[in-house]
Amino acid sequence: MRTLARTLSTSPRVALAAFAALASAFALLPSAVRAADAPAATTTDQVVVPQVDRRDVKLPRIPSNDFEIGLLAGTYATQNFGSSAVGGVRLGYHITEDFFVEGVYAQTKVSDEMFRQILPGGVFTEQKQKLTYYNVSVGYNLLPGEVFFGKNVAKASAMYIIGGVGSTKLADQSHQTFNLGVGMRVFLKDWAALQVDMRDHIFSLDLLGKRQSTQNLELTAGVTFFF
Repeated sequence: MRTLARTLSTSPRVALAAFAALASAFALLPSAVRAADAPAATTTDQVVVPQVDRRDVKLPRIPSNDFEIGLLAGTYATQNFGSSAVGGVRLGYHITEDFFVEGVYAQTKVSDEMFRQILPGGVFTEQKQKLTYYNVSVGYNLLPGEVFFGKNVAKASAMYIIGGVGSTKLADQSHQTFNLGVGMRVFLKDWAALQVDMRDHIFSLDLLGKRQSTQNLELTAGVTFFF
């Protein structure tokens, strides 16, 4: 100590340097204490990388339900020849939610029994003749809505107007035919519906010796399936 005191007293520069070193040591002391208290880093910790097996997902094929096919049955009133049962098939395609096209083929029986009471031999070669027709029509959905069956069951429905052109064959004669009508469709499922139609088939007929335009009303009901 005496030697250190003598040295400090004899050399101010040395004293100043010693004081600076001592101050630096005290300044670094808190950092050293915190480093000693910190937990030692371990090298055993690893990041878990999940190994997930990728699987191929097949997208479901949802049918568009734009096409329809169905059966129809009802009554066909031939002007001047009375009414008779009619039956046929229909095939349609829905272009949009509003417009659709439809083709129909149907047949019925026509009788000239009334005329045979007045005219000997009647009008036809046989008392009953087969009447067949086909047409292609364009329809427009007017009033989409719902039909209620009781209080808790409701089914989607649509009223529509329809019209088109085709041909009618009666007594070995073919006649160009125009049809106009209205109808209603009630959807039982996404792929099935009940359909009711009322149409007027307009064509010229000359079986009575004079060509005239005839109005032939038809009322049918049926079931259609969508795919």
